[in-house]
Amino acid sequence: MTGRTFYDEVGGHETFVTLVKEFYRGVAGDPELRALYPEEDLGPAEVRLRMFLEQYWGGPTTYSEQRGHPRLRMRHVPFKVTPSQRDRWLKHMMAAVDTLDLPPANDLLIRDYFTRAAHSLVNSFDE
Repeated sequence: MTGRTFYDEVGGHETFVTLVKEFYRGVAGDPELRALYPEEDLGPAEVRLRMFLEQYWGGPTTYSEQRGHPRLRMRHVPFKVTPSQRDRWLKHMMAAVDTLDLPPANDLLIRDYFTRAAHSLVNSFDE
């Protein structure tokens, strides 16, 4: 066993910086999805998502050190996440993944994760 993580295999920190930057570029241009982000500056949300994803995929544990356990569903309860919002989120995240040019197995794995995570966070069917 090499001890290499998904995080290492896909290029580490720089890959996740690119992914999250591209994702939030899409969010910024999507008024309906952008409304889910209460902060005027998306920068802090970008940092939180990057730290979370890096930790999830085997990188630094900075997210937990700074923010505690991820508690993904709990952290999203204050926001009305509808199927439409989920689909918008996935559209921008998948477009961001497209920019990474990952090896096919890694690409499939990360897309599957994002799809499952997005579906799990839907908490309202009241469009």
